[in-house]
Amino acid sequence: MEHRSFTDLEIWKRGRELRKDVFMLSKTFPKEEKYDLVSQIVRSSRSVCANIAEGHGRFHFQENIQFCRVARGSISETLDHMTCALDCEYIDESTLIGYKERIEELTRMINGYINYLKRMKKGE
Repeated sequence: MEHRSFTDLEIWKRGRELRKDVFMLSKTFPKEEKYDLVSQIVRSSRSVCANIAEGHGRFHFQENIQFCRVARGSISETLDHMTCALDCEYIDESTLIGYKERIEELTRMINGYINYLKRMKKGE
């Protein structure tokens, strides 16, 4: 399962789709949220892919694992911001559920990749 580039990783591809969709959704939020919720949700969704890419570029299993853990934290943060958007009535419950399902799936994929990296670190 060797990946020459982080862009080959399915978790990065899924994160990229999520990042784009979150950005497009954030454009529908009120203008007064531009420097608050919009900024936070866009930054946290961008952090997922950025950390996967940075970890991949480290060429060291333990560092890659750590960056994947940060990516996992960023995706949880994104879900929290989505919940805030629901509470502020910028999105409806069904929109939140759709994003939550995608975020949970990506979290499982990141966990799987972390487990793969741990096995590779042990030489399996």
